[in-house]
Amino acid sequence: MNSTIRPQAAASDNGESLCLRPIIWFEEVKRGDIGLVGGKNASLGEMVQTLAPEGVRVPPGFATTADAYWNYIEANDLSGRIDELLAGMAAGKETLAETGKAIRTLILKGEWPERTASAITDAYRVLCKRTGKADVDVAVRSSATAEDLPDASFAGQQETYLNISGGKALLEACRRCYASLFTDRAISYRMAKGFDHMSVALSIGVQQMVRSDLGGAGVMFSIDTETGFKDMVVIDAAWGLGENVVQGAVDPDEYQVFKPLLPDRSLTPVIGKTLGEKAQKMIYASGDSPTRNVPTSKAERTAFVLSEPEILTLARWATAIEVHYGCPMDMEWAKDGETGEIFIVQARPETVQSQREDTTFKSYTIGEKGKTLVRGLAIGDAVVSGRVCLIEDARDIDRFVDGSILVTGTTDPDWVPVMKRAAAIVTDHGGRTSHAAIVSRELGLPAIVGTGNATHVLHSEQEVTVSCAEGDQGFVYEGTASFETETVDVADLPETRTQIMLNLANPAAATRWWRIPADGVGLARMEFVISNHIRVHPMALVRYDQLKDEAAKREIADLTAGYSSKTEYFVDRLSRGLSRIAAALYPRPVIVRMSDFKTNEYAGLIGGAEFEPEESNPMIGFRGAARYYSPRYREGFALECQAISRLRNEMGFRNVVVMIPFCRSTKEADRVLEVMAGNGLKRGEQGLQVFVMCEIPSNVVLAAEFAKRFDGFSIGSNDLTQLTLGVDRDSGELAELFDEQDAAVKWMIANVIAEARKAGAKIGLCGQAPSDHPEFAAFLVECGIDSISVSPDSFVAVKRQVAAAEAAQKH
Repeated sequence: MNSTIRPQAAASDNGESLCLRPIIWFEEVKRGDIGLVGGKNASLGEMVQTLAPEGVRVPPGFATTADAYWNYIEANDLSGRIDELLAGMAAGKETLAETGKAIRTLILKGEWPERTASAITDAYRVLCKRTGKADVDVAVRSSATAEDLPDASFAGQQETYLNISGGKALLEACRRCYASLFTDRAISYRMAKGFDHMSVALSIGVQQMVRSDLGGAGVMFSIDTETGFKDMVVIDAAWGLGENVVQGAVDPDEYQVFKPLLPDRSLTPVIGKTLGEKAQKMIYASGDSPTRNVPTSKAERTAFVLSEPEILTLARWATAIEVHYGCPMDMEWAKDGETGEIFIVQARPETVQSQREDTTFKSYTIGEKGKTLVRGLAIGDAVVSGRVCLIEDARDIDRFVDGSILVTGTTDPDWVPVMKRAAAIVTDHGGRTSHAAIVSRELGLPAIVGTGNATHVLHSEQEVTVSCAEGDQGFVYEGTASFETETVDVADLPETRTQIMLNLANPAAATRWWRIPADGVGLARMEFVISNHIRVHPMALVRYDQLKDEAAKREIADLTAGYSSKTEYFVDRLSRGLSRIAAALYPRPVIVRMSDFKTNEYAGLIGGAEFEPEESNPMIGFRGAARYYSPRYREGFALECQAISRLRNEMGFRNVVVMIPFCRSTKEADRVLEVMAGNGLKRGEQGLQVFVMCEIPSNVVLAAEFAKRFDGFSIGSNDLTQLTLGVDRDSGELAELFDEQDAAVKWMIANVIAEARKAGAKIGLCGQAPSDHPEFAAFLVECGIDSISVSPDSFVAVKRQVAAAEAAQKH
């Protein structure tokens, strides 16, 4: 090992050497002073000095310097003995655990140099005066001089001590911080990252405690931690002190905010709100332990920690901090329960997604799979099959089998050495910003956190598949599932005149595709959001009190708990679900098709059976536009309109275009447009465009008339083929006759494209045929279609097919 390496002295404005002072106030340091006070404290000082004008609040405090650490080491003659112990470990004479414990014991037995101890206690007294509190309670945080770097976070490698009060307790907490520079996990992490143990010093941040034990706290990222989507702020929140969120000991609330719309203070672009269980909270305690966990109340578990104005405030701060630092950031925040004020207590560069290439991504597609065993929050986007290794206590990590899928209740930094050897990780508890989630991302491992019951359901040596490739929900399947992997590089894709757009339905997976250079979303299926994220028939919400199905009423009551009304549940869930799709490709157009369930599908929703007629042929029955003005569904359609209005006008997604499906006649078109206008969606107002699906022969025959009423068409080739050829598209007996390239179908498509272009209306196609048949894409290009919308996994192939067809056209 090398001998101790001290940082070079920096000078303050008055010429005094900052390096040689035992303590420095936050307002005296900036982010370049990592060698002086470590990454964490340098960042706090930077924010105190520069971000106050942006309204960012940081609790006051001071930091001990690296020089104070080296003085402690030298005063107790520890350098040589630590070197010897580390050398013994390197030679295989002692284990990591034995070496770490021996070094920590040496440091804990050391005595404070008088000058350092006096400087710390004097500064603490000044902090008491500044805050107006005798023996103010403080957070004592470790800040290593090789910490919070853009490519190595060192998050959680050293200790933090909360609710420390009084000079004597402060010095003891500081001593324990010094010892934590040599926890097993910190030694292991430095070895993995190639840092010399004896060239890293420890600074200690002493900061006024925010009374979040009476309020709430959490973690915040200025980037989507799963997909790398740069336009999103992700906030996790729980009641009490923030350590439970960081450690993954609770399932927190999660909020997602769309950054580009934050400057307009009239908008509320909160695109995701998920209520966490928050089963416990960390509060102040007395005696040997200054904090303890207690169960939360039922009221706390069913309430969001943050209000929407507070969510937006934090998101604006995250954006300001990111802009100032010039990179995506990982932050911790706390809300004071006494004053209601919110503070940023840490900020460091995000070190995983920000390091990824923007032009390439790996896409996983899950195929045949076994029974779903457990589900939780997906971390990463990979799929892994393997054997479970269930370990519930960190004392048993020696039993871990390399390459297994680690299943446990929760993780903390002590688990890192074994996590590195896992193929995937599954935990009972934790959110997207928990320790397990953060470390899994840094290690490039798929993980599923917050399952609630993985340690109860799964067992060691069980063969399972962990899938994080299906959106923000992760699934553990029984057995070995089939899956495909594709690496896509979008940098070298050709330009095309014809716009290539995406068909999207699942809000949870929408931001996975932000790197694809698509021209927008050609088809966003509202019914997917209703069936998967709402699950309740809208009329069962409108007429909840009249429902006869008591089981359905109970289920609806549970789902809508916490909402001001049953219908607000529908409007809120639908607008937020669609907002994630609208955000993924903002500001490019996103065409949202209003609900297009068949009656049998509507009847399958909770409470739906009471509101749907039985039909012998639902495919050409009471569906699409006919429902929107019918007394049977008109009030349900009003809720759909309210959600679109909120999405565009309150959240700010003016890139959303509305599309009407299965519109049989111009008379029906007029009635639907009238109903929409009555519900706040008038074509042309606030830039609202309304398209119509072209999927019925009447849409082609009367294309010129439909073009007078709508801004564009989207050809639904499946239904148009079905109705042109008279073939039930679901019939196995007639499968050979169902052909989107039949001459009659192509005649229909060519004619409606010609009529739309003549009328100046936009026209696209959102069927599967261009993905399956390159020659069909060439036919559409030849006809002069404006856009083709395909599934994300077909985008690259269709883009290249269209480019080739356009090039051939020029010759």
